[in-house]
Order: sequence, then C-alpha cells, then structure tokens
Amino acid sequence: MATVLIQRLPHGQGLPVPTPQTVGSAGADIAAAEGAVLAPMECRLFPTGFAVAIPPGFEIQIRPRSGLAVRHGITLPNTPATIDSDYRGELKVGLINLSREPFEVTRGMRIAQLVLARVEAVQFQTVDSLPASDRGQGGFGSTGL
Repeated sequence: MATVLIQRLPHGQGLPVPTPQTVGSAGADIAAAEGAVLAPMECRLFPTGFAVAIPPGFEIQIRPRSGLAVRHGITLPNTPATIDSDYRGELKVGLINLSREPFEVTRGMRIAQLVLARVEAVQFQTVDSLPASDRGQGGFGSTGL
C-alpha cells in the first residue's frame, strides 16, 4: 500500500480528509473548500484546502463523481486530471456545468474523487519508421462502432 502525505491548509480547516466511501472504493472523495454557483457551461477552479506529497512512480488522477455528472451535468473539463508526484501546491478541481440550470457548489460538498495510480517512467526514441501492425494508421472509428 502506498502512502500519500496530506497537508491541511488554513482554509481547509473543518473539511474531511479525502476518504474512500466504501472498502472497495477505488477513489477517495474530495470536497470543495469554497462554494460558488456554476452557471450553465461555466467552468471554474475550486480549491480543496489540501496539498499532497505523492510518492515517486505514482500520480493522482482527479475524476468526476458519477452522481454529480449524471444527475446534474457537473463534470471535469479535463478528465482525468493528473497531479504529478513533484507538485506540492494545493489540490484544485476544475468543474464545468454541462446542464441548462445553475448549480450551487457549497463548502464541504464532495465534488470529485482522486485515485492514486502507478505510472511507468517512459523514454521516447525517434526512429525513421515504425513496425507494422494489423491496424496500421486506422483511427477514429476505423475498427467499427
């Protein structure tokens, strides 16, 4: 089990630490440290009141909460959002309202979930040509619906 160090910032006092809601939950819910009304099609960044130290070889992915997405059209404009292991600033969550109605985010509301994910170090190598594959250059629906 990996350990993520978490620092509560002054404006995060009283907010719950990100926590999985069930034993089998892959993600831990995170709450908004401040509230605001999101107008239809508005995108806004919400602070969480926490900063983290992610172990090397991992990232945190910020993902939408399914209930907010399905019931209210509230999701992330970049999902999953990636928090790199060397970032030490406050976790912030970008939300967008895809519905036709304003949506109120309140302080302490669970607005997203974070998932700790292992990442592989990668090195890119420039070559003159790539090895062939059965698919080739087919993309964007080339394998069928």
